Amino acid sequence: MPALQQRIQSAIDQFVDTGAETGLQVAVYRHSALVVDAGAGIADNATGRRVTPETPFFSFSAGKTMASLIAHLLVRTGAVGYDTPVVDLWPEFGAHGKESATLRHVLTHTIGVPAMPRDIGPADLADRTRICTAIAAAEPLWRPGTATGYHSFTFGFLVGEIARRATGKPMRQLLHEWIATPLGLDGELYFGVPRTDLPRLARLEDTGPAPPPGSDTVLAPWEMQPTAAMGNSREILQADIPSVGTFTARGIAAANAALLDGRLIDAHQLAEVTAVAFEGTDQVFGTPARLALGYPLGRLGARPDESSTAFGWVGGGGSYVYADTATGLSFAMTKTRLTPQFDTARRLAELTAAATDPPA
Repeated sequence: MPALQQRIQSAIDQFVDTGAETGLQVAVYRHSALVVDAGAGIADNATGRRVTPETPFFSFSAGKTMASLIAHLLVRTGAVGYDTPVVDLWPEFGAHGKESATLRHVLTHTIGVPAMPRDIGPADLADRTRICTAIAAAEPLWRPGTATGYHSFTFGFLVGEIARRATGKPMRQLLHEWIATPLGLDGELYFGVPRTDLPRLARLEDTGPAPPPGSDTVLAPWEMQPTAAMGNSREILQADIPSVGTFTARGIAAANAALLDGRLIDAHQLAEVTAVAFEGTDQVFGTPARLALGYPLGRLGARPDESSTAFGWVGGGGSYVYADTATGLSFAMTKTRLTPQFDTARRLAELTAAATDPPA
């Protein structure tokens, strides 16, 4: 679809020209074909290095897409089931009434441990053992499966520890072996960037200080508000933190395209993955939540009456990844400038949908 490539390239060039953005990427697959692979602006203001489709970006929670993919591949291989109790693999996790928790509860953010224990900070994120020990010992805020609330950083460590105990391998290795290498995406998807690849990455930038969350917020401020310092930290970038991730837009859109077209899971499992798995009020944000297994349902910019065949993740600072079973679309957008709104992602997702949706 050359017209869509031109439309998206023109839009992101305009975002850069007007100063709304400094550097960004967009990729779109439709029915397994790459139809948009666009970049614009500067990847690193210090050097003037330009964004290309091969530039990886640290994109915060949009990386949860990759953690969810690995969870579904664990189920596909038979290593675990969606309703397998977590304690079957991780006995220590049963403390304080969490023995009923399952992988399904992890994927729907209903497991009841949305926040990191208060003695855990960003500097501890590379210490998997310490974090998983603290999460296992945590008292849940609700009985698993009875409510939902965004598990900002605990989500990836929960999936990761289940995966490690089921396979003996860390998430970074599973991402490489199960997704990146089979799909020809080496160098485009990372949980933990090799030191030698760090110079390829885009450098994030803040738009200014954000107001701190209210005192009644469940999550710590660092769990709520992304910063460029965190996303540019060599220690964070090199650590296996599967609640966040580093990727190219093309790489993560390609992975979701393979999820849609049957290369990663079969049609029966895809239908289970993308069905409504939990609806309720998010206990962290107080907003309505409609969740599939591992993803919020719906598309940014969609009308309220549109069906929720789209699923994906937004990332703190404005990145966005989604796929749609109805249209066969897989969309990804990531960028250097961290903003509290998702205006750029919404506009680009709307442009894509308008060009590819069938006529009414």
